[in-house]
Amino acid sequence: HSDDETLGCGGTIAKHVKKGDRVFCIYMTDGVSARTNKKIEIQKRKKAAAKASKILGFKWLDNLSGNFPDNAFDSVQLIEIIKVIEKAKKYVDPHIIYTHSFSDLNIDHRILYQAVVTAFRPQPNEKWEEIITFEVPSATDYGQINGFGTFKPNLFINIKKEWKKKMYALKSYKSEIKKIPHTRSIAGIQTLARLRGMQNGMYMAEAFQIVKKIKR
Repeated sequence: HSDDETLGCGGTIAKHVKKGDRVFCIYMTDGVSARTNKKIEIQKRKKAAAKASKILGFKWLDNLSGNFPDNAFDSVQLIEIIKVIEKAKKYVDPHIIYTHSFSDLNIDHRILYQAVVTAFRPQPNEKWEEIITFEVPSATDYGQINGFGTFKPNLFINIKKEWKKKMYALKSYKSEIKKIPHTRSIAGIQTLARLRGMQNGMYMAEAFQIVKKIKR
């Protein structure tokens, strides 16, 4: 879903862009049709996603993204989702892949994880070096009690200098941001960043779990 990129790794995206890396994102659904089929809401989400991409500096691959039913990936054959990812993989040929955690409560996130690791299964002459999962407030934290495994971060990226950009990008998705004390409130997301930072001697950080790392 567009907004997960900002929620899960918005600061890290901004950090990559600052270093001169090219960052591309794809979405697999409109992100809102599970709640409403109003075209105006779908257009609002597209505008919010475009605004967030400008703030953080990444590019949406609209022509290579998916159009699957929101919160109903379990009604789609996995191979169809894999094919979309493989097309994006061929176009970008990335070094690092960020995706959702399999421990998330959200069914779309879990199935997308399966599709990503399948699309990036080991093959000769591959360029990619890392597959990394991120945590999404009100998805990863809720999923830990539902038997899908637990998110165990082993990579922490300092986003103290990138926090403002992440916050502005989050505000682009104002319809998705909740009120305190929800974990998806601005305060909740900031608290999580502070916690992840202080767990590692930093002021603010985003947490990730490295699924696979290859030195070529």
